[in-house]
Amino acid sequence: MNDASDALDRLVDEWLTVPDVAERTGLDAGKVRRLLQERRLVGARRGDPRVLSVPAAFLVPGHLANPAQPTTPRPDDAWTVLASLQGTLTVLADAGFSDEDAIVWLFTPDDSLPGTPVEALRAGRKTEVRRRAQAEL
Repeated sequence: MNDASDALDRLVDEWLTVPDVAERTGLDAGKVRRLLQERRLVGARRGDPRVLSVPAAFLVPGHLANPAQPTTPRPDDAWTVLASLQGTLTVLADAGFSDEDAIVWLFTPDDSLPGTPVEALRAGRKTEVRRRAQAEL
């Protein structure tokens, strides 16, 4: 394992493979791969064999897709990609971050938030997170 993989495994406690994401979201694997191509999601190749995996924290119950405006949960709500993730990933890509670098940044504790950027996104604080991401430019 290289240093980047070690850092990812220290920071991210739960990973989902593409089939796992498909099952959790109710999408087919092709649509999950499209989310990855469109950078609505990012993942990293991990393990042996190297399997593309996505941090589970990037998915939320459907009623929490936009945590700043949660809706009433329904029993049939599927999990979905955290709505504020794509814009944040775009800002990080503009700053030159690879997918793995973006994951490390999102899961690294930031005392000024407090917590990690991904926790702040899940709490509906995307403006604060994106301001910090833009400072990386």
